[in-house]
Amino acid sequence: MKTILFLFLSNITLLTAQKTLQLSEGQNPPKGDLQQVSWITGHWRGEAFGGISEEIWSPPLGDSMMFVFRLLNDDKVSFYEIGHIRQIDTTLIMQLKHFHGNLKAWENKDETIDFKLVKLEKDKAYFEGITYERVNENEINVFVLIEDADNSKEVLFNYKRF
Repeated sequence: MKTILFLFLSNITLLTAQKTLQLSEGQNPPKGDLQQVSWITGHWRGEAFGGISEEIWSPPLGDSMMFVFRLLNDDKVSFYEIGHIRQIDTTLIMQLKHFHGNLKAWENKDETIDFKLVKLEKDKAYFEGITYERVNENEINVFVLIEDADNSKEVLFNYKRF
């Protein structure tokens, strides 16, 4: 399973029914294309980790949809994520990098955190450890599996269109 580390783990919504999925060992990612996840496009804002979280997603272009994420605590940026969903042959992969508020990277220069596609439904996109769910045109849920050495928790980010 992927390890996703966040610096601020206070005031989070923990879920009892797991919404994130993983591929079984040796299982290939299913077919998928960017048009099937284009509903993620937009400027989204919500509350998480005791602050304001925000994601901005571009529409599909050039075999990718790019995004930026930021978490603000006490009117200061705690961290950023920059990434994309890429079309690779007949499937999708989500890749991202983390940055401190001063844009110093968490990961090494050439390292990304990768989430293979697990399953697509009409209003849901399951990547390994991250699920996007369209509630309606102006609301999405993002379920993120957060793991450390001792345990794992699934966190809900509820976003409204901004």
